[in-house]
Amino acid sequence: MNEDSGPVKDKKIFVDEDWKAQVEAEKQAAKAAAQAQSRGASQRRKGPLPPASLSLLASSLGMQAMIAMGLVAGPDGEKPEVDLDEAKHAIDMLDVLWQKTEGNRTAEETAMMDHLLHELRLGYVTVQEHHKTGSRIEIV
Repeated sequence: MNEDSGPVKDKKIFVDEDWKAQVEAEKQAAKAAAQAQSRGASQRRKGPLPPASLSLLASSLGMQAMIAMGLVAGPDGEKPEVDLDEAKHAIDMLDVLWQKTEGNRTAEETAMMDHLLHELRLGYVTVQEHHKTGSRIEIV
């Protein structure tokens, strides 16, 4: 034994057994958060649905057209990309619905669909012109 090094001390090895419990607690917390999030999503979808109607179908097609034209901001507040082909398709689908229901609509349905088609067609032309020139349409 070397006198300069001094006596050899007993080294204690410390093993942290708490990490297992901590990891298990983190797993449980993540699982609980995921379950709460999925419950929240399912609760949002579980609301009463509006009754099926011609007006609701026309409104849905109109909203698709407005989104495709970039006239409606997304849920994150971002302006969606303009897709004129998709917008034209939605407007054309609404026009087919208009033609196929001729004589079977109520006065209110006729007025609503007529107004909706008129506004969408004007909007489409406006967006198309802005899209060609590269200028932006501000969403108000």
